[in-house]
Amino acid sequence: MSWKVVDRNQVSPDQLGPGLSAATREKIRGFFSRYPTKQACLLPALHIAQDQIGYCSLRAMREIAELLEIAPSQVMDVVTFYTHFWTHPKGRKVIVLCRSISCELMGGKAVREAIERRLGIEDHETSADGEYSLMMEECLAGCDHAPCLLINEKMHKCVRPEDVDRILADANNDRLDIPRSTTYDAGK
Repeated sequence: MSWKVVDRNQVSPDQLGPGLSAATREKIRGFFSRYPTKQACLLPALHIAQDQIGYCSLRAMREIAELLEIAPSQVMDVVTFYTHFWTHPKGRKVIVLCRSISCELMGGKAVREAIERRLGIEDHETSADGEYSLMMEECLAGCDHAPCLLINEKMHKCVRPEDVDRILADANNDRLDIPRSTTYDAGK
């Protein structure tokens, strides 16, 4: 996948996308005391922004740069380095499919093809109904349950191509069976 070149001087206001809410700015500021510098808050700030907006818009990246007192290019560098950050709207549910050697050897390619065929999308694309986005990840640390995939944060193990329709039809396919950490969600 290649990234589109963005000349921030040629971007119209409507292409900047949504900005951060006051509550989101305050949540980001709440992380300042946990780190030695404001710049060190960049990853949590991006996760918080993406949780609020659904992706990391150009406007949000600019506002994060201002909050952390760093250059917008530094924010863009981080967003485009990590695969979990999206620069365009993503689906309500994100399917993260492992492409490690273990998953590939156990049938991961066939699972990917079944998902692509069922949803009509490829890597880093979103289904026409906005329900699902698909992304490939190098390893999900579930090698003993290969091939595996995440839907949002829920792990699906030993997935076969014939399981794809059933998994995608399950309305609770992204519901976690255990609570999330209170570290990230503190203050909610």
